[in-house]
Amino acid sequence: MTSQHADLWTAPVADGPLDATVAVPGSKSLSNRYLVLAALADGPSTLRSLLVSRDTRLMAGALETMGVQVDLGGDVVQVATAPLRGHVTIDCGLAGTVMRFLPPVAALADGPVHFKGDVEALARPMGPLLDALRALGVRVDDEGEAGRLPFTVHGRGAVRGGQVDVDASGSSQFVSGLLLAGARFDRGLTVRHTGPTLPSLPHIEMTVAVLRAAGVVVDDSRPEIWHVEPGPVAGRDVHVEPDLSNAAPFLCAAMVAGGTVRVPGWPTRTTQPGGLLPDILTRMGARVALDDDVLTVSGTGEVRGVDLDLRAAGELAPTIAALATLAASPTRLRGIAHLRGHETDRLAALASEITRRGGQAEQTSDGLVITPRPLHGGVWRTYADHRMATAGALVGLRVPGVEVEDVATTAKTLPGFVDMWSGMLAAGARGVVRGGLTTEPTA
Repeated sequence: MTSQHADLWTAPVADGPLDATVAVPGSKSLSNRYLVLAALADGPSTLRSLLVSRDTRLMAGALETMGVQVDLGGDVVQVATAPLRGHVTIDCGLAGTVMRFLPPVAALADGPVHFKGDVEALARPMGPLLDALRALGVRVDDEGEAGRLPFTVHGRGAVRGGQVDVDASGSSQFVSGLLLAGARFDRGLTVRHTGPTLPSLPHIEMTVAVLRAAGVVVDDSRPEIWHVEPGPVAGRDVHVEPDLSNAAPFLCAAMVAGGTVRVPGWPTRTTQPGGLLPDILTRMGARVALDDDVLTVSGTGEVRGVDLDLRAAGELAPTIAALATLAASPTRLRGIAHLRGHETDRLAALASEITRRGGQAEQTSDGLVITPRPLHGGVWRTYADHRMATAGALVGLRVPGVEVEDVATTAKTLPGFVDMWSGMLAAGARGVVRGGLTTEPTA
């Protein structure tokens, strides 16, 4: 469904309660961590149910540019290691995991590696990571604004390692990027966070977990200090969990439209920040149940406002903010000041779009206060941000005439989103929505 403008998609309004099962593709955060570790491993790796989206294609392409063999064909991805080569250029697109995970890897290449990205990526902070590499003896040349893309990392085939301080207040990815490569440094690596806040700690815990699963010794017993022992990284055969944060708009849809949405493959234990969704949605009025590996969320169309600290799960903020605009009482979201440095300034973007559609959203020093007001249709701008696009779709379930700008930006982490969204609305009890296709349920 499109408007008269080619780059606008009219979000469909739910015409009744939902009854759908939505199979969500693999986690982007896990997929790109597994790809990096597979590139650094001492043998081949097999990655099953890996997400294939713009961000993971950018990561795979960057690794291939440095000499690693990555076969993205089908549901099973094969990765074969090779000596890392320099004298190449890496396109980061708008992928934070590429621009922040790969500079420490590039320091192990045999020559300079140039990093560039989308126009929007030039505003994303990189300085603390680049300064940390410099402190470890790696030459990094700024080629634009200091601490931003573009830049060049001069690989020399090895990194001394040791101890380094980094202010990760702007992004936990600064810590994760250093830790992922640390086992390949001559002396290993000790990373100490020095900033006033540490957002998205579950993402660092995810990094530690995947390192340990690959045989790397990691000591995280001291608060905000991580030590990685030097040593081999094992090639592995792994299955990637569904992306729980990408499941959020579909699960929240049951609360907006009423009815039930189920997501299969939900892990009983996870390091993904999206694992906090069941508790959050329960607080906001949903009925939530986990039966085997199927998470079921049911709603009545009524939503409760909450006072919520999302420091550990900032990537959920756009979806929760959209849900809050349709609540019966105000919502305050805290602990998410770091979202100002994401794909866009997400706090400013959310406040602007909610307000433009008739709502009331005010920025605070570390979040948003959203006071529900009657909303009206119109263009919902996305700022090249995939989570802004899915937030607009969620609002459009109840508000007629919401036109989401550049909905194709969802391909960053969720290719086929429009078909999946439409499939959810049409599914009824017919089957499972997979990438927009409704398939017959298995016995």
